[in-house]
Amino acid sequence: MRKILAILAACAACATSGAALAQTATQPMGASPRVERALGQLQTRFTSANTTHDGKLTREQASTGMPMVAKHFDEIDTQKNGYVTLPQIEAFMREHAAQR
Repeated sequence: MRKILAILAACAACATSGAALAQTATQPMGASPRVERALGQLQTRFTSANTTHDGKLTREQASTGMPMVAKHFDEIDTQKNGYVTLPQIEAFMREHAAQR
């Protein structure tokens, strides 16, 4: 759990501006306020990095706005589309939290 929070915090710290949320993250029922806050920050950073506002983060957008996502881009882009979505990032983080 600490590792996922650390990853979420790192992703949250990646972008410099907070834009209005364009998507709604799926938050598990009963999630702690800390986890909910981290997911909200992730969502805000994703929205800021997604300069095309299409719900898809390219490798270039990730490199600019979410370096931790860029670092793991190929692992997150499981469908090899050349972009990642917020649900894919969340799934990646949940998977890695479960492995810890």
